[in-house]
Amino acid sequence: MAAMTIAKLTEMKKNGEKIASLTAYDASFAKLFAAQNIDFMLIGDSLGNTIQGASSTLPVTVDDIAYHTKAVRNGAPDAFVMADMPFMSYATPEQACQEAAKLMRAGANMVKLEGGDWLLDTIRQLVERGVPVCAHLGLLPQSVNVLGGYKVQGKEASAADNTLRQAQALEAAGAQLLVLECIPTSLGKRISEALSIPTIGIGAGPHCDGQILVMHDMFGLNSDYLPKFVKNFLAETGDLAAAVALYVKQVKEGSFPGPEHSFKG
Repeated sequence: MAAMTIAKLTEMKKNGEKIASLTAYDASFAKLFAAQNIDFMLIGDSLGNTIQGASSTLPVTVDDIAYHTKAVRNGAPDAFVMADMPFMSYATPEQACQEAAKLMRAGANMVKLEGGDWLLDTIRQLVERGVPVCAHLGLLPQSVNVLGGYKVQGKEASAADNTLRQAQALEAAGAQLLVLECIPTSLGKRISEALSIPTIGIGAGPHCDGQILVMHDMFGLNSDYLPKFVKNFLAETGDLAAAVALYVKQVKEGSFPGPEHSFKG
């Protein structure tokens, strides 16, 4: 299978082909995911919760992300790999460029940043310097203390309009992918239809161009609490590889996420 690229992901959106992605943190799972034709993998700062046992993503450092990015790259040499830039690692454009370089050297093809208008100049500078950027709107885990908890975003008409406007501004600044987290299905549809770059949903409904889940969630490993947008694919299959294959199949055919995994509105 030929290596995935940003151009191919964009072509998939144009052709109406859904994009399936998962978080990955080590070589073994990266190899497994690549064998099941996952379109791309994200080294998420969710590793703070899933790997390190922290209560949020805030303690994660750039060095942590770089370490796990290198491990994923070793396990899946040809995969398209995206790396999260963790909390306060991109407070200024200059800092963002310095820290993004570490992640690109570790094996990332793209970095992901959380936020809207305040990031526009940072995104322009990263892209100008050869660093592809995925933006992230909706629920922003790094801003959970400001948001007052893990809540669905963009429910009111004014908030939805503002999220759409910010999405368009992020694309104009040079972002080439956009993750949408915990927003109403109708807003996920509006944004996906308004942008030419692919949208990747996590709790953003079935109309996004692709879907992503935290790997531990889709295997049911955090069974004490599974968010509404998660499905335990391992419970349905009893086998890790089969669970990933089923996830990819259901994303591609559009049966996941269903209404029960989405937020109304």
